[in-house]
Amino acid sequence: MTFEDVLQELPLIAILRGLTPVEAGPVARALFACGFRCLEVPLNSPEPFASIRAIVDTLGDTALVGAGTVLHPDDVQRVKDAGGQIVISPNCNIEVIRATKALGLVSLPAFFTPSEAFAAIEAGADGLKLFPAEVAGPQGLKAMRAVLPKAMPVFPVGGVDAETMAAYCAAGARGFGIGSSLYAPGRSAEDTGARGRALVTAFRAARATA
Repeated sequence: MTFEDVLQELPLIAILRGLTPVEAGPVARALFACGFRCLEVPLNSPEPFASIRAIVDTLGDTALVGAGTVLHPDDVQRVKDAGGQIVISPNCNIEVIRATKALGLVSLPAFFTPSEAFAAIEAGADGLKLFPAEVAGPQGLKAMRAVLPKAMPVFPVGGVDAETMAAYCAAGARGFGIGSSLYAPGRSAEDTGARGRALVTAFRAARATA
């Protein structure tokens, strides 16, 4: 599964903060069943690299799996060693972006200003994460989308749920990263899957009307 495949099939990133290795397989299967093809385990989760490996072992090459909250270039190699293919950060760290691309992985750093966005693009980012999206809002995205390259996908992250997707899609969002409205520590695979189905339905409706 490539990043381009995710963009075409369902550009939603499941942010599984707090996931444990024991939960990883069942949660991954539940999310895959409802359409998710990109799963992120933030590095401030318990044993994140073990969870990444468990998801990769569960889904193989049918999903794009990787790490979030990647703050240091040294962690990029550990993501790759665990089988991860995508590196997602809450900030615009040029060294992390360069390390990610040097290892042939997908880079999705965060930005909040046009300066950060263009710095990330110049460093080789494959997509951009608008974070925290609830602060920028759809109006902030729309203003920045006017100057960003049209082909550069932007994923709002932070406070995104079924009710807010339509406004962001209309403002130029290509997809979303979804955290607590999808998964929270201790939430069952069944509950996560049900939430996933509702979010997928909401996203497809929002995209259709954008």
